[in-house]
Amino acid sequence: MATYLASIDVMLKPLVNDPQGLAVRDGLGHLGFDSVQSVRVGKRIEMTVDAADRATADAAVTEMCQKLLANPVIEDFTFKIAKVAPADD
Repeated sequence: MATYLASIDVMLKPLVNDPQGLAVRDGLGHLGFDSVQSVRVGKRIEMTVDAADRATADAAVTEMCQKLLANPVIEDFTFKIAKVAPADD
């Protein structure tokens, strides 16, 4: 069994209002960063997963995102998976 590192990004869908993003944009404007046009705020989740192969790890992470990590009504998710090198003992 191999270990994989999954980096998951969850963002609000483009048509969903993002009050946190608006607050960040306004705060940056008050600090003099007037070139910022828009801000969207999301979350990043990193986890290690043990799986027989990459396809199995992909399927597990997809299911986790669909069932818990993202709200499919208002959020989209993307992820990258990389195999973790075994630690030297």
